[in-house]
Amino acid sequence: MTLQPGESLTTHNFGIQIDGVGLEYLQSISGYKTTQDVIELKQNSANGQPIIKKMPGGRQAGEVTVVYGVTHSTAFTDWHKLSQNGNMGAARKNATIIFYDTQMNPVKRYHLTNAWCSNVVPGDVKAGEPNALTETATIVYEDLVPE
Repeated sequence: MTLQPGESLTTHNFGIQIDGVGLEYLQSISGYKTTQDVIELKQNSANGQPIIKKMPGGRQAGEVTVVYGVTHSTAFTDWHKLSQNGNMGAARKNATIIFYDTQMNPVKRYHLTNAWCSNVVPGDVKAGEPNALTETATIVYEDLVPE
């Protein structure tokens, strides 16, 4: 079943692809946004009246936080090692956040340009707690384009 007119996407069907390769076992994705500087121009008119104009400035880069369950996959760790070793040519990749409808058809995408993994943080652990081990990765990007 695809979305009907007036229906909104649900947030529980999502994924992320790094250079077209889907990563598994995601728990959450947050922080992605497009931001633009605002230029405020203050002037006086010919008759001395103050005028304030707000104009668009340059786009800003951003970052995304991805929480995922720890498995045998080393995708994020390997990606992070590329930037740690100074191999930014290989570390910069294009990524896409994808939202799916209830039939797992992609219906919304956010493309991240020149993205790279800036850190990987293991999740907290506590003896006796029945929680899955997670890691949190931060992905920085130069541009975000919604589709």
